[in-house]
Amino acid sequence: MFSRLLGIGAALLSLSIAHAAAQTVLKIDGSTGAMPLVAALAKDYEAKTPGLTIEIGKGLGTKARIDALNTGSIDIAVASHGLKIEELSKQGLKVEEIARTPVVFAVNAGVAISNLTQSQICAIYSGATNNWKEIGGSDLAIAARTRPDSEVDAEVVRDGIECLKGLKMPSSVTVMERSGDMARELAKTPGAIGMSTTTVADQSNGAVKALSLDGNAPTEANVVAGNYRLVREVFLVVKASGTAAPLQGFLAFIKSGEGAKVIKANGAIPKIRG
Repeated sequence: MFSRLLGIGAALLSLSIAHAAAQTVLKIDGSTGAMPLVAALAKDYEAKTPGLTIEIGKGLGTKARIDALNTGSIDIAVASHGLKIEELSKQGLKVEEIARTPVVFAVNAGVAISNLTQSQICAIYSGATNNWKEIGGSDLAIAARTRPDSEVDAEVVRDGIECLKGLKMPSSVTVMERSGDMARELAKTPGAIGMSTTTVADQSNGAVKALSLDGNAPTEANVVAGNYRLVREVFLVVKASGTAAPLQGFLAFIKSGEGAKVIKANGAIPKIRG
């Protein structure tokens, strides 16, 4: 009896080891601003691919993500805006642009405003406007939030809105270090406004609302037509020699019609491929 149980145990252990060996892990980390979109793509692809686990990191800075890719700690580095592609190519890396995401001024769902002009935004971020009733909303204090100036969302809005370029924001404007912090702050704080993306708004289940700018909504049509100009690119950086099937399969999925549907469903615009 004991030998029979031992045999069964050995067989189960063998099956467990074989199952573990069959599992493939794909590790992704990088820009926290672009990560929500990549995480949505990863979730959809993982569900369609038995035996594959995709691990999404908590965010890595510009240098750290490339170092992690070069050392093999991750398989894909997520990046956005201002990549030096020639330098990365010299390191044996390849850059794939997968989408563009509108950068928006987003508000807590309780804010009764759907559009702001550039001058109204600058009045808010200079401290001149402190209550939503001053610009057509309800009597509710404005809780202004921003990202660090070195982060992409802040770079995009400062470059795209003339009166923000040299503006020194007062201490009443709270800095949110990570995009996830901004998303949570916008969702939970009455009267909150901050720079974010359409992806974050679309994934918030109605807790966060993306605003139009000067009457132009952050839609694909307006971005393509050039009417809405606050946009960040989403890039995936991989090793040029990376030919592993799980990696190539994920990249192929992103470029496919199925991937495009996921990208659009998460408030972004798929890369147009000729």
